[in-house]
Amino acid sequence: MARGLLRDGHDVTVFDQRSNSQAGGGAVTIWPNGSTVLAQLGVDMDGAGQLLSSVRVLTSRGRRLATLDVTAMANQLGAPVRMVPRRDLLKRLLDGFPSGRIRCNCRAVGVLSTPTGVLVDFEDGSSVEGDLLIGADGLHSIVRQVVGAPGAEPTGWCSWQGLIALSDVVDDKHVAQVIIGKHGNLGLWPAGGSDLQWWFDLPWSNDFIRPQCPIAVIRSHFSGWSDSVDRVLAALTDDHLAPSPYPHFRHPIPRQGQEAMTLLGDAAHTMPPTLAQGTNQALLDTMVLCKALADLSSATNDLPRALRWYEKTRRRRVAAVSRVASLQVAHGESVLRPAALLSDRFHTWGLLLFLRLTSHRRMSAAITRDLATATNTPTCTAGSGL
Repeated sequence: MARGLLRDGHDVTVFDQRSNSQAGGGAVTIWPNGSTVLAQLGVDMDGAGQLLSSVRVLTSRGRRLATLDVTAMANQLGAPVRMVPRRDLLKRLLDGFPSGRIRCNCRAVGVLSTPTGVLVDFEDGSSVEGDLLIGADGLHSIVRQVVGAPGAEPTGWCSWQGLIALSDVVDDKHVAQVIIGKHGNLGLWPAGGSDLQWWFDLPWSNDFIRPQCPIAVIRSHFSGWSDSVDRVLAALTDDHLAPSPYPHFRHPIPRQGQEAMTLLGDAAHTMPPTLAQGTNQALLDTMVLCKALADLSSATNDLPRALRWYEKTRRRRVAAVSRVASLQVAHGESVLRPAALLSDRFHTWGLLLFLRLTSHRRMSAAITRDLATATNTPTCTAGSGL
């Protein structure tokens, strides 16, 4: 979002509660809707992560459910699908971004609307005032609390997941695997080089007690699902599982923000990772919010109206993504059997249609054309006496 604001001529500062701008965690899937926005922001993703050609979906007994033709989807939507470690994505986003516009160790503890904008108070006693506050502060967003949006609700599931350097686990590094069982599911997604994103989903509740030896629990649930899974389980240790589990939450989509405040990304719509759309939906937020601010009339300068338009434009589409992502995935073999009767082409078409309907395709195409025109238009400069 900060890159987009700078691109459009705004003065922007990022306040981060962390001590540095380094990313942890595993990898994220960038679908064509997210790839398009990254290109609009001038982020060079060539060579980052692993390009994917297909996603194979199997049952825990090895029965094929579907093979999604990711290459065909990329050709239709005009952008690739890739798995990228978070550290690599953040590095690309920061490339060329002025480091002086990022202030770390700034944890917001209070937000107040003022006659001229918004005042933010930080934990260290400092404060800052601006025309607009974009709350991109994640699942436990302070800004979300301020605007009165409801809190996140647990879905009853959690992910044990991470990134491991492990070669020769999958036969084809362009192919991702999802395996679904009766009481859990897992994924093995190549993320570039020898990196492999792995995740194991199991039920979770508020009274969850972390096991002393979590890898033993994971192995007891998922051993024997496939040779690749067994090789990953043999390589993992309790240290790999130390940051996990990550409970799944889902935010009720807020109706609207307040005055010169709005929400973006997980602060607006935390959702389960089922569709791997969290990062992509945050990028779509960026695209629509940048357009709302770019279209803001200098004559009326009605900033709150522009923010409410952004929220309304995103609400229906992101709510649809959140609902689908929250559907229960783990099922017994008998429940999943009808899915195997459908052709791979139909499964691919269904996901392609879903992405088309939820990604503001017309708006995205118009923005891309406008940016290309602005870049290619010759400009004349004249000297001044200033």
